[in-house]
Amino acid sequence: MPGHDLALLTEAAREAGRIALGFWKNSPQAWDKGAGAGPVTEADLAVNDHLAARLRAARPDYGWLSEESTDTAARLSARRVFIIDPIDGTRAFMAGEDTFAHSLAVAEAGRVIAAAVYLPALDRLYTASVSAPAMRDGQPIRASGRPEAAGATLLATRPTLGESHWPGGVPDVKRSFRTSLAFRLCLVAEGRHDGMLTLREAWEWDIAAGSLIAERAGATVTDRFGQPLGFNAAHPQTAGVIAAPAGVHADLLGRLTA
Repeated sequence: MPGHDLALLTEAAREAGRIALGFWKNSPQAWDKGAGAGPVTEADLAVNDHLAARLRAARPDYGWLSEESTDTAARLSARRVFIIDPIDGTRAFMAGEDTFAHSLAVAEAGRVIAAAVYLPALDRLYTASVSAPAMRDGQPIRASGRPEAAGATLLATRPTLGESHWPGGVPDVKRSFRTSLAFRLCLVAEGRHDGMLTLREAWEWDIAAGSLIAERAGATVTDRFGQPLGFNAAHPQTAGVIAAPAGVHADLLGRLTA
């Protein structure tokens, strides 16, 4: 079943990309959702509407969790659930940058079993399932083999590396940043960066697909306290995310929790 779901997610992600590119760099209407939830555009909603219709028609018994849909408790009793971010990196999308992504996942019993992350402006597709390896555009990818945090490239915000967060000492890393959490996880999966870290609570739709892709590429992925990530929770947020090769992950976690 994960293979069938992966094929569906892949097709739907590419369809979403065609819709998003119709709005990209064309001054889409945008507004702030309020309460610190950030911006949304008419493109986010158009993609969400398409994905909801496409995926729910194909799997009517699956639950639904999306950033741009009203959440209901019905998903909690579903055996499997779609976890969707129609456009992850909306600010990048609005700025005309090419690093926004569509993040599509299926979870079962709290675990992601199939995932696709598609960057339509780059025509770059990352996929994985519990029965298939992490891939980029059909080719296997692998997280880096760096054994420790010193000298590692880390995707994180600047405040994340503030001294107050690191009782064990701020790691000596080279910091980079991308708006999309899903893309950050995929960059770790393909070894272009050694790790990614967010200490803020992360919404499931931002990280569900990318977390499986990173795991299947050999990275260790947990919350900021080293606990396994769980999905389709009643309150769909996790306590941050750390994704990195085992040695780098252990080093970062040790410094955070010292």
